[in-house]
Amino acid sequence: MDSRGDLVKVFALGPVGTALSRGGALLLDQLYPPTCLACHQPVVEAHTLCARCFAQLRPISAPFCPVLGIPLGAALGPGVLSAEAIADPPPFGRARAALVYNEAARRIVSRLKYGDQPELARFCARLMAPAGRDLWGGDPVLVPVPLHFGRRIERRYNQSAELAQALGKALGLRVDAALARRVRRTRQQVGLSGDQRRRNVAGAFATHPDLLGRLAGRPVVLIDDVYTTGSTLRALTHQLRRGGVHQIDVMTFARVVIGLDLPI
Repeated sequence: MDSRGDLVKVFALGPVGTALSRGGALLLDQLYPPTCLACHQPVVEAHTLCARCFAQLRPISAPFCPVLGIPLGAALGPGVLSAEAIADPPPFGRARAALVYNEAARRIVSRLKYGDQPELARFCARLMAPAGRDLWGGDPVLVPVPLHFGRRIERRYNQSAELAQALGKALGLRVDAALARRVRRTRQQVGLSGDQRRRNVAGAFATHPDLLGRLAGRPVVLIDDVYTTGSTLRALTHQLRRGGVHQIDVMTFARVVIGLDLPI
């Protein structure tokens, strides 16, 4: 946690925390002026982007593939699928993402994932909530893609769990991080081909012994930071389906779109 975050905790403690919160926030802005989440240039409000970085984001909006959420160049008619969804149908029902994974999105994801900045999840969730509106019906349970215990210790937190918690709070939905766990520490997916990614995550997940009891018939929405090839999300979906879960969707902050060649 940075110095600003540590001081926020100080102001939140004790019976006078509420009374001091407004003045404390003003003081913090003087001592530690808020900066852009992506480029660290000064901004007026904390946990936002500057105008330049915000303009570089590429939101995904209609028309897009109704299954994989891939943006389409033109409206091709209701129910028309992308070539990717036809060639390799996913085991989950639908995937949605707030943004195309470009350089601006990469900087945000990198700082959330590796930069010890879990507070970035709140900004990401504000974009993910409207982008996933198709998925929120039926009171789904949000399930973050789990990290292996060793990697979570190294990073201090699971970025997918932070996204799920922020989304759950914004939407009033339940989050259950115990429904799935990673039982095998896999290699980092960065730099691996699609086939290597699939082999890397095969058999990496297990589900809670009382999976169906905890869900009580509710659908699942898996939460992750980036949809790349979908190998991790497919592997986790297969494991949940083996446990008896039938309705599974996917929500990510960003997704890779073929033609934008960025490392992930």
